[in-house]
Amino acid sequence: MRFLVVFALVFVLLVCGSVLAWAQDEVKVGVLHSLSGTMAISEVTVKNATLLAIEEINAGGGVLGKKIVPIVEDGASDPAIFAQKAQKLIQQDQVATVFGGWTSASRKAMLPVFERFKNLLWYPVQFEGNECSPNIIYTGAQPNQQILPALDWALEKGYRKFFLVGSDYVFPRTANLILKKHIEHRGASVVGEEYVPLGGTDFSSVVNKIKASQPDIIFNTINGDSNVAFFKQMAAAGLTPDRLPVMSFSIAEQEAKAIGPELLAGSLAAWNYFQSLDNEANKAFVKAYQDKYGSDSVITDPMVHGYIGVYLWKAAVEKAGSFDPDAVRKAAVRLDWMETPMGKVKLDLNQSLYQMVYVGRLKEDGQFEIIWSSGEPVKPEPYDPLVFPGRSCNLHEIGEEE
Repeated sequence: MRFLVVFALVFVLLVCGSVLAWAQDEVKVGVLHSLSGTMAISEVTVKNATLLAIEEINAGGGVLGKKIVPIVEDGASDPAIFAQKAQKLIQQDQVATVFGGWTSASRKAMLPVFERFKNLLWYPVQFEGNECSPNIIYTGAQPNQQILPALDWALEKGYRKFFLVGSDYVFPRTANLILKKHIEHRGASVVGEEYVPLGGTDFSSVVNKIKASQPDIIFNTINGDSNVAFFKQMAAAGLTPDRLPVMSFSIAEQEAKAIGPELLAGSLAAWNYFQSLDNEANKAFVKAYQDKYGSDSVITDPMVHGYIGVYLWKAAVEKAGSFDPDAVRKAAVRLDWMETPMGKVKLDLNQSLYQMVYVGRLKEDGQFEIIWSSGEPVKPEPYDPLVFPGRSCNLHEIGEEE
């Protein structure tokens, strides 16, 4: 009997020791996106691209000799659930960092969680600026890297009367506040401004107001599957892109595929990446994604930001020699320029990304023809000087030792 007890204890110790050694060879990260609800149309593929990067890094030996283990959670298109899942990932799963979020409402709900628990969120989507947290790396576009270059392009083309339509939450309202200031400052006019609830599908009133105001161009900050209803109802009213240009800031290749390129052909979008970009890193990324998720898969700007966010984190961890979030964020802003599918990128001291800006016109095959480029990466500016004069963001001392 005593022999059996001793044998059992030895077995348990061996198993526990093996499990402990196995766990020590791993590092957990959170991947938090809407896998259900109105934003799933956009976020599922960002999750996929994030997991692809993790898989590639693991195949190359991992990070600091550790395999990355992703813990995937569903934010369910609900900011409160995003905050709950973020806390669960940090406290219960003890992840080293989190990749995720889309809407500004989800990011703002998560922000106090990351600040309270001193963790780090890699946020992959364009947003309205007016925020600068040490616990968020903002890889998506700031206003001066998307909406304002699109405005400059539109004004140069002679468009003077703007109609603003968006989902009713933080990003569209703040983005349009910035746009209105700049439109008026440039001597043009806003002839209408309308909002619908996130997930809303009734645009009859909006379409009637658009027809009555006779704008030169629409600037569209509608998010998620509401865009399907908007463009269908616009087409039914005879307001197709060839008759009334629409510049969108949340419609990319994935949304165009879901809505139907026949409805959107000729419409415009401003992003920091299009699948049609012609460089070797992009060709390799597109091939890798399509090999894993299907040859008919399309690639979008937020997907690429999700993908490169993992590689930026890996590089920062290796530069810091640590998974500690504070050490990682300090190392991240001191990384050299990185070659990526969207071109060369680099983090500024405000923890936002230097990146190119493009305007594209959607073709009938669902891809965008790039019709304008910034020519070089644009420095991120979280606070627009016309709207928030005197405000700036520098999260790191320039002289701080690496």
